[in-house]
Amino acid sequence: MTLVAAQAERNESLLTWFKANSRDLPWRRSTDPYPVLLSEVMLQQTQVRRVLPKFEAFMEHWPTIESLAAARTDELLRVWSGLGYNSRALRLQDAARWITRSGWPDTLAGLCELPGVGSYTAAAVGAISFGIDVPAVDTNLTRILSRWAGEPLSGAMLSEYAYEVVGTPAGDWNQALMDLGSAVCIRQAPMCSVCPVSKWCGDPTVYEPPPRQSRFEGSHRQLRGALLHAHLNGTDLHDIGRALNRSDTEIALALSALEDEGLIDVVLRDT
Repeated sequence: MTLVAAQAERNESLLTWFKANSRDLPWRRSTDPYPVLLSEVMLQQTQVRRVLPKFEAFMEHWPTIESLAAARTDELLRVWSGLGYNSRALRLQDAARWITRSGWPDTLAGLCELPGVGSYTAAAVGAISFGIDVPAVDTNLTRILSRWAGEPLSGAMLSEYAYEVVGTPAGDWNQALMDLGSAVCIRQAPMCSVCPVSKWCGDPTVYEPPPRQSRFEGSHRQLRGALLHAHLNGTDLHDIGRALNRSDTEIALALSALEDEGLIDVVLRDT
């Protein structure tokens, strides 16, 4: 069997498995680019279980890209609260305003021009919503593709390999690998006995863990999130900071960072 034929057979087996085992996630019920973009931004460094209720809340408050573009930013941040990395919400609204003015871009280059949209998010939206045959490579896909190749992949090697093996439709292929990485081809002790593509896997033991995220408790991120939450709810900011055993200097630095990112300024302007 040729390499191309083996890849085609592997992709067919993967997509057959996905059709029978795909997760029922609300943003997968349509290829409309708005819920797809919203979910991809929310899922950045955030677990699916935490995103689900927030996604539903966003869609209830702002069911269209135009309604999100017109939303009060203080209300936007209140609904977003709990997902972390609050600047994502502002960039998402910036993207909504761009799209409302100019329409949806339908190329990878155009999608990458949207505020807050990088190459991965552009690829995911492009593949799912616009039928572009492009791999959307995140941590899960990096692990799986490395195992398929039988060696750790990164950089240009990873990109080249991903484009060589991507299946069609790429939107389904990308989501199939996401589900495979979540349920079967997990980081440690992959369940090869139930894997639909195990016969084409180069080395299931290949795994290079991503860099560990810094501890949240006691972090600058924790303080920033608490201060923004307090501001949105009219609570004294310094009292909240001191309740976390932070010095006035730490609180001032965190407030300055929030102001620099437009999080506090935007709220003050809109209220």
